[in-house]
Amino acid sequence: MKILAIESSCDETAASVVEDGRTVLSSVINSQVVEHQQYGGVVPELASRRHTENICDVVEQSLKDANMTLQDVDAIAVTYAPGLIGALLVGVNYAKGLALASKKPLIPVHHIRGHIAANYLSHPELKPPFLCLVASGGHSHIIWVEDYTTFQIIGQTRDDAAGEAFDKAARTLGFPYPGGIYLDAAAQQGKRGTYHLPKPKVHGSDYDFSFSGLKTAVINMVHNAKQKGQEIEVNDLAADFQGTVAEILTTHLMQAACDYHAKKIVVAGGVSANSGLRSALTEACKEQGYELYLPKLSLCGDNAAMIGSQAYYEYLAGVRAGMDLNGVASIPVNVSYR
Repeated sequence: MKILAIESSCDETAASVVEDGRTVLSSVINSQVVEHQQYGGVVPELASRRHTENICDVVEQSLKDANMTLQDVDAIAVTYAPGLIGALLVGVNYAKGLALASKKPLIPVHHIRGHIAANYLSHPELKPPFLCLVASGGHSHIIWVEDYTTFQIIGQTRDDAAGEAFDKAARTLGFPYPGGIYLDAAAQQGKRGTYHLPKPKVHGSDYDFSFSGLKTAVINMVHNAKQKGQEIEVNDLAADFQGTVAEILTTHLMQAACDYHAKKIVVAGGVSANSGLRSALTEACKEQGYELYLPKLSLCGDNAAMIGSQAYYEYLAGVRAGMDLNGVASIPVNVSYR
């Protein structure tokens, strides 16, 4: 089964053709990063306008790369939630138009489910059940994936997501947007142990995260140093910050894996590209005997291939949408489309 998938939840306009949930026939991404850099983050209205301008070309290029026409695909899939509402609506309405014109089934896909499914493309042998850490700019979750469309949220952030903390700490250290990749590069040049940073815990929950205090500690440390005329060793602070985030994520995930008797651990989302997190999880899983699945770096960020992969399993589960499909800014990953 060949599915044309569309993703426009934030600042990437993407389209892909995926076969049977496991094979990518094409994947096209138009990124707006350079344009949003001057503002230090994504401007929602600007993102929506650029999606409107780019979506036709991106979809056409995706079909061309797959050597297919719209009539050759079996279904249309689209990210309908969560995300920037204006950005989502561009993709949703375009997908509805394609589905109506071609008389193809329309499959709505949850963005976070898509990130998890990126691992099916990276590891064709992977099957549920498994424990998954989702870490991105807007989400930090520990999820028990019972099957392809059944999810249980075990833990989640109570404030900032890990990726958000990375970007805000990076901006404080003087790195451009998106700061996470620059902070990662700096951390690889620094040494740990120079700066003491807190490891916030959520009272009464071993699996939930809190990154706001850690982010604020870095901001205060840098601002206080500037006020006193002191120099900050940027690479060392980057290394300590990245290492602390990786330790927090890894510790919580290992505790959940033990308590839920998991055998397979999967990582998803933009932060899964972080070298410090990948290293910490690889070492921890090796020590404790878990199978670790990490997505290819090209599939860590937002893309439509992951949406096409998850769409296949949603289709098999009977999920369909009509012309009343709407974008939803926020909805839990364990809530199925109805």
